[in-house]
Amino acid sequence: MDVREYIEANASGFFTALKDWLAIPSISGDPARRGDVRRSAEWLQAHLRETGFPLVEIWETGTQDAPGLPAVFAEWPAADPDAPTVVVYGHHDVQPVEPLDEWETAPFDPIEQGDRIIGRGASDDKGQVFFHTLGLKANLAASGATAPPVTIKMLVEGEEESGSPHFPQLLRDRRDRLACDAIVISDTTMWAADVPSLCTGMRGLTEAEVSLHGPSIDLHSGSFGGAVPNPLHAMASLLAGLHDEQNRVTLKGFYDGVVELTDEERELFARLPFDEAAWLETAGGSRAAFGEEGFTTLERVWARPTAEVNGMWGGHTGPGGKTIVPREAHAKVSFRLVAGQDPRAVQEAFAAYVDEHTPPGVEARVRFPSTGVRPCFSPIDSVGVRAARRAMERAFGTEVLFTREGGSGPEADLADILEAPLVFIAVGLDEDQIHAPNEKVEKPLLLKGAEAAAYLWDEFARGQESS
Repeated sequence: MDVREYIEANASGFFTALKDWLAIPSISGDPARRGDVRRSAEWLQAHLRETGFPLVEIWETGTQDAPGLPAVFAEWPAADPDAPTVVVYGHHDVQPVEPLDEWETAPFDPIEQGDRIIGRGASDDKGQVFFHTLGLKANLAASGATAPPVTIKMLVEGEEESGSPHFPQLLRDRRDRLACDAIVISDTTMWAADVPSLCTGMRGLTEAEVSLHGPSIDLHSGSFGGAVPNPLHAMASLLAGLHDEQNRVTLKGFYDGVVELTDEERELFARLPFDEAAWLETAGGSRAAFGEEGFTTLERVWARPTAEVNGMWGGHTGPGGKTIVPREAHAKVSFRLVAGQDPRAVQEAFAAYVDEHTPPGVEARVRFPSTGVRPCFSPIDSVGVRAARRAMERAFGTEVLFTREGGSGPEADLADILEAPLVFIAVGLDEDQIHAPNEKVEKPLLLKGAEAAAYLWDEFARGQESS
């Protein structure tokens, strides 16, 4: 029995088991659901043992005084001790389900409806974690082996939808157990069901809040206007100066080290069937594309850093007029970062920019709510990405293109702490409505994901020979 035959023969049982797991409301952001997140980890632990993993453990996170939510670790050594080792990362926690009245079905009573499974976590991320179990069993069934061609370690965390607060420390504490040659991420999307693709990077993020303070009280603009500095004027000027005439960010050193797109990447992005007019409709009916000159819309969203003004307030905003020089002004700003940028360096550059552009008589305060999220990136010519592309092309029977994602996650921590390259292989779709009511996953794509995972381990074992 080959890989595809095995998957087809076992598809029904696979979907039944997945629905059992989806029925557990493992909402990490709801303190009342902590027990359900643990129940989800225990369910996965039992299933991975049933799959054949000889070692499966639940790893606690946090501290005794401030416990986190559990992760699941499993390991299946290769028969060849010299074979590569791969960590598969995913998460078993899910988003909240509100607004409930917009769900057409009960979010934790998953159903099969045609070619879809509908339920919270179906795509993000239980379904995509789960296809690895079927794929591994298919690989072994097709080869007749009792161990995979590479050592496989699975790490499935329980706090990703809550910002992975304890995940970096877990990685540091368990670094020896997680030692690997590559990390496979199955928590992203493809371009479309009929246009399979591999993600090769995710942007990072850092945020800031700026406050400008002038006089100690609001002043009468007739008596003082034009004679003392206006904090709102200063804020407007400061924010407008964040971009130059080419819409490039003006922070000193902002682009230092940025990994530029290669000609091949730009050519592959351009081959994606992108309809800009339709995309603008999804962008709240935006009337025009906009951004850094010299780049396409997809390149801007995926591979270029940005500065965005998220909010600005101060002075009189109520009904009627109030002719004042306001005493203060405030703004929230965020920066999306790409490979080669460090959130801390961007924070330092922004603080220096604010200091330099604050006029005399105005006091500036800049606050950063966190250290930020680092970007991550996988070169398309790397050994792991090439192996994943071959596996996907075997499964889908067509050329696999490349995308990136504009969002952020814990992937950079995985790459940095474990010192291993990332490989993204996933079959979710943008229309799966992740984080929204009526989340779904396409059953045929889950089976294609399982097939690609089955081939992936052979491709990794072949390694550099096929690259």
